[in-house]
Amino acid sequence: MKALIIVAHPDDEILGMGGTIKKLTDKKVNVKIVFMATGIFARRSETYSNSARYDIDKKLSTKMNKQVKSLRNDVNKAMSILGVKNFQFENFPDNEMDTISNLQITKKIENIISEFNPDIVYTHNPHDINVDHKALYHATLTATRPSKKSNIKEVITFEVPSSTEWDFSSNFSPNIFVDISKELPVKLKAMKAYKNEIHDFPHPRSITALDSIAKRWGSVSGFQAAEAFTLVRKLQKTV
Repeated sequence: MKALIIVAHPDDEILGMGGTIKKLTDKKVNVKIVFMATGIFARRSETYSNSARYDIDKKLSTKMNKQVKSLRNDVNKAMSILGVKNFQFENFPDNEMDTISNLQITKKIENIISEFNPDIVYTHNPHDINVDHKALYHATLTATRPSKKSNIKEVITFEVPSSTEWDFSSNFSPNIFVDISKELPVKLKAMKAYKNEIHDFPHPRSITALDSIAKRWGSVSGFQAAEAFTLVRKLQKTV
């Protein structure tokens, strides 16, 4: 089986489904993760914290490009912890993917799908305040539309703590729960590889919060710890 995971920014994959990724690689599933945006430039900052500025001068741009390289080194460490060998980076504008046409994003995803030929695709949930997450959901939904040429049987979305739960106008409503009781320590270890993305509790992107979120979904589903997903589409020929 092949599983394609399409995320906007480095660390989204850990936040949304780090434990599930570990389960997949342990079962020898062929996993590919695609990071569509840098995860840095929207901050307009040289300190990894968000800044109110919008324009970026040459000096700041140079520093932020170094941050992108550092973040991608963190990706390498996180992927090693999760056992993922196949991952790639795209360069869509960070937190400005709403300025790119749905067609352009869709065509990029279609190309990735054509090359990898996955059985299952995971991506962001649309109930989210991050514009990149929303853009990827809509483009992925289009790129995975049923076709005789496609091998995709399932399309599944995940939440991203610090983005999904802050969309107070709508709710993430999961209908799939994956037991990550054994994998939770690995998920948290992989998240720690993103040294500049972790916050102190009570921020949702803190280790304490991620542990609590996993246990909360576990309490909903009868596991010690779980990750929650929404099934968008499942195609099967026989019952």
